[in-house]
Amino acid sequence: MNINCEILDLRAFLGVVELVSFHRAAEALNLSQPALSRRIQKLEMAIGAPLLERTTRQVSLTALGTELLPLVRRMLEEFDGSLFAVRDVGVNRGGLVTIACLPTAAFYFLPTVIRQFNEEHPNIRFRILDLPATDGLQAVARGEVEFGINIMGTSDPDLTFERLVEDPFVLAARKDHPLAEKAEVGWADLEPYHLITVHRSSANRTLLDAALAKSSIKLRWFYEVTHLSTSLGLVEAGLGISVLPQMATPQGEHPFLISRPIRNPAISRTIGVVRRRGGTLSPAAERFLNMLIGTWSER
Repeated sequence: MNINCEILDLRAFLGVVELVSFHRAAEALNLSQPALSRRIQKLEMAIGAPLLERTTRQVSLTALGTELLPLVRRMLEEFDGSLFAVRDVGVNRGGLVTIACLPTAAFYFLPTVIRQFNEEHPNIRFRILDLPATDGLQAVARGEVEFGINIMGTSDPDLTFERLVEDPFVLAARKDHPLAEKAEVGWADLEPYHLITVHRSSANRTLLDAALAKSSIKLRWFYEVTHLSTSLGLVEAGLGISVLPQMATPQGEHPFLISRPIRNPAISRTIGVVRRRGGTLSPAAERFLNMLIGTWSER
């Protein structure tokens, strides 16, 4: 389907949404109200459905308008960023990279890569949507982000999944915990201690439970949390131990925490890049993805 719309049509739509008024949006865009209305109507005709609900008192988004809004924001930001970027040359040109990333990868590992990237490309900005696996896939599919960092493949024919690395599940404990003395542990070693896990709705928990079930192992948890970062806080406070992906643990030396491999069986999750099939990346996103792949291949 070929959708023909202009940048000003998108600005008109975004202006009405953000200012909640045709009158104020027309003033901000230096358009007459009839001209603004024609812009909105043209965009709705190109899309094939209403994006705004108009009454005498207010303007609100339709369901399709709500779904389209994040994509319009990203398109306009990338367009505006490109206009500014053409003033620069070489590696110093600007840009915007918008990605969806698992919180467990965004917390420790991703900042390290971004810091390295910004040393070479200091004018490129980032928008990071730290989203659970399913939400991250949906953000890529809707075009809200250029690509995603996720833990699973996808059955969506419009998306592709490129494997990057295996991320093993490990034990996280305080340095003064008895298990810290071991070079590696087995699942049976965890049983005497208060175990902190994420909720069973988490993709990490689902993957872990399914893998352990094949070996007739069931985790006996004492604390259950929504986010793995919360489990690390509980571990640091000395309330228990946790099982989490290695990528979610502190990188390098930590003043209080250690991580240890867990064997018999060893379990890992597959980390990869999710993209829209046939889609193209902005130059900034292409450069960052190349560095990301290179960094991961060295792990």
